[in-house]
Amino acid sequence: MRSILITGGNGGLGLGIGRYFLEKDPDARVWLGVRSRRDKAEALAGEFGDRCKLVDLEVTSSEAWEAAVGRIVEEDGGIDVLVNNAGMHRDGLLATMDDEAWSSVVSSNLDSVFLGCRAVIRPMMSKRFGRIINIASLSAVLPPLGQTNYAAAKAGVVALTRTLAKEVGRSGITVNALMPGYIETEALSDMDPEAAKRAKAGIPMRRFGKPEEVAAAVFFLACQDAGYVTGSALKIDGGIY
Repeated sequence: MRSILITGGNGGLGLGIGRYFLEKDPDARVWLGVRSRRDKAEALAGEFGDRCKLVDLEVTSSEAWEAAVGRIVEEDGGIDVLVNNAGMHRDGLLATMDDEAWSSVVSSNLDSVFLGCRAVIRPMMSKRFGRIINIASLSAVLPPLGQTNYAAAKAGVVALTRTLAKEVGRSGITVNALMPGYIETEALSDMDPEAAKRAKAGIPMRRFGKPEEVAAAVFFLACQDAGYVTGSALKIDGGIY
C-alpha cells in the first residue's frame, strides 16, 4: 500500500490527481486534504471506498498539518507521497494591492508548502523513502500582469523545492515541482470566451491542458522509477515558455 496525501483535494486538479492514482495504482490509498466544499471530494471517496479518505486540513496552519499527518501515519503506518496542490489567486496591480491580498496569497501558496514539507519529512525519513511533488505554476517563470503576489509565491515554491531536494536526498526522499500553464479546471471556468480564445492562440498546441495530463506527471514523479529525479521544475504548458 502507498499512502498519498493531496492538498486542495476538493478542486479540479486535486481531484484529477487523486483519481489518477486510484485508477492507475491498485495499491494507492489516497487522502484528500480539504477545508471546505467537501461534496466532490466525498463523491470521489464514495467511488473507491476505503482506498480514498478525506482529512481535515487548513494548509496555512502548522497544527492542522501535524494533526492530519499524524492521523495518516497512525492509520497507514507512514506517508509515502505528498502532493502540495492547494493554492489561490487574488490578482491585482501591485500599486493598489492591499496587505491582506498579498499575505493571503503568499500564505496559501508558499507557507502551505513549507508547512506541509516540514510535517512529512520526519515520517518519510524514518522509512528512508518519500516523494514530495509541489504544484507551482508557469507564473513562477512567466508571470502575467497583475500577479505579483501569486508569481512571487510560486517562484518561492520552485526555490524551496530545489533547496529541500538537496537537504533530504540522502534520506531517499525526492522533491520536485510542476509548473502548469492553462489547465481546464474551475480556475478557468469564469474566463471570458474572447480571453480564452486569445490565450489559446498564444499556446503552440492551441488548447488548454487537462487535469489528467498534470496528474500523469505527478504519478511519474511519485513512482519508484523516478528515484533519481529530484530538484526539478517541470513545466506543463503546451509550449508557451
